[in-house]
Amino acid sequence: MLTIGKVAARAQVSADSIRFYEREGLLNPAQKSAAGYRLYTEEALRRLNFIKHAQQCGFSLSEIRELLELRAHDRSCCSDIYRVAVEKKLQLEAKIKALKTMSHALSQLIEVCSRDAKPLDECPILAALESSIAGQNARSKEPAKRRSRMHP
Repeated sequence: MLTIGKVAARAQVSADSIRFYEREGLLNPAQKSAAGYRLYTEEALRRLNFIKHAQQCGFSLSEIRELLELRAHDRSCCSDIYRVAVEKKLQLEAKIKALKTMSHALSQLIEVCSRDAKPLDECPILAALESSIAGQNARSKEPAKRRSRMHP
């Protein structure tokens, strides 16, 4: 049996992380010592490594919980895990696409900046952001106006 400190050192996480995973229901001590110390088995180390690797792949704690639950059920099979992994990959690809769009938008804003000491009311980045927001507000109100004209 291993104490929380030994498990933390071997898994290269903090004892606080282990306590957090316990609170989240992802990890449980095998037992407590007579003095009340949490004691863990090698299985806890394997589970911690699983959690760490899943996080590195972008899985959230709730998704990791789902993977662990699937792993614990006799009726689960590889295709269940495959489904979760494909879903996560699609989510990550959508996030990457959104981040690229944001990066491109910021690049365009940066390009219009003259980088001089103009007052803020003449800042081209702020002006572009304000005009973009104003344009979005106007577009979001247009369909409502059109609908109200179509339905008296």
